Amino acid sequence: MSDQAPTITPPLDRFPWINPLLEGVFAVDDLTLGAEPSAALRLRGRLLIDSEKAFARLAPPAKARGYLLVLRRREGGDELTLVRAPSTPARPRIWLHALLALATLVSVLFAYALFWSGVELTADGLWPVMREGMGFAASVLAILLGHELGHYLVSRRLGVHTSLPYLIPLPLSPMGTMGAVINMADVPPNRRAMLLIGLAGPLAGLLFAVPILLYGLSLSTVGPVPAEGGYRAEGNSLLYLALKALVYGRILPSGGLDVDLHPLAFAGWAGLLMTGVNLIPVGQLDGGHIITAWLGSRARALVTPIIGVLLLLGIWWQGWFLWAALLWLVSRRQVEPLDNVSPLSRAEVAMAIGGLVLLALLFSPIPLRFV
Repeated sequence: MSDQAPTITPPLDRFPWINPLLEGVFAVDDLTLGAEPSAALRLRGRLLIDSEKAFARLAPPAKARGYLLVLRRREGGDELTLVRAPSTPARPRIWLHALLALATLVSVLFAYALFWSGVELTADGLWPVMREGMGFAASVLAILLGHELGHYLVSRRLGVHTSLPYLIPLPLSPMGTMGAVINMADVPPNRRAMLLIGLAGPLAGLLFAVPILLYGLSLSTVGPVPAEGGYRAEGNSLLYLALKALVYGRILPSGGLDVDLHPLAFAGWAGLLMTGVNLIPVGQLDGGHIITAWLGSRARALVTPIIGVLLLLGIWWQGWFLWAALLWLVSRRQVEPLDNVSPLSRAEVAMAIGGLVLLALLFSPIPLRFV
């Protein structure tokens, strides 16, 4: 087999520009036109230079001609695929983001009045109570927006088009919201970009959640656990236990005592909880992006064991059954970076492992109990 790309003749009349680019970069064994509905050309063979350098050389000319370059390593060798680039993303609908943000603000304020005010709500008294809940609402929204803006800013920095956050109201819940989502219109170019985008959200969210939790704990009180029940008990992750010990100088709950959470403390605790859930290494969750960036396609092998663990935990907290079902659905299609061959550096592998350590610190096996 020659170390030079062979001269490619028809039926590649549509791609006359590709042959000069492949010289000294990729040795072609076979090619397929229209390999899939979205794939215009697939080349099988082997890389002649470092995969990262090869992708950096081939991807920009392909993108300039309206194609995305996808690099994969198969059993039989390396594979280059030209995929038709998606159409230019539509202009952001600022009005929709603003409307959802306003609806979520009202929803969180209503949730405060319903679950946290401790007063009987009347038509006349609802608005004053909601005004009192502005600190709670600001805390919840700061954590949500901090998380999503972490993804957004790093994505834009790396040239990956991402929408602004969409906030989701849910008034009949203690938080008043289902969270927020962003729409990633582009596929990350490589594993490094996928790793950094995946880590940015949890880290940015924690920058808000931890100070809010510490301040909320300073406003909370410690007292005896009610003997007759009728209360809500939040789950204890390792980080949450450590922060309570930092504030109160002891591990709680213990000795029949526990913290009666101030609403701001509950907002911070919920921020830790949702960050931990997002770091589960499956599917489209942040943890799924982190583990795919580290292990590549091998990350798929973890899906079944992780869902099995969640089903087992469902014996103690039934909410995990729902999460297991949702994660099974979203894991059926795992997004991989365009260049899924070039590995992470040692420092980047350490960052990926750090993401898993953070999961261990934030995960709560029984998030919430009603006693």
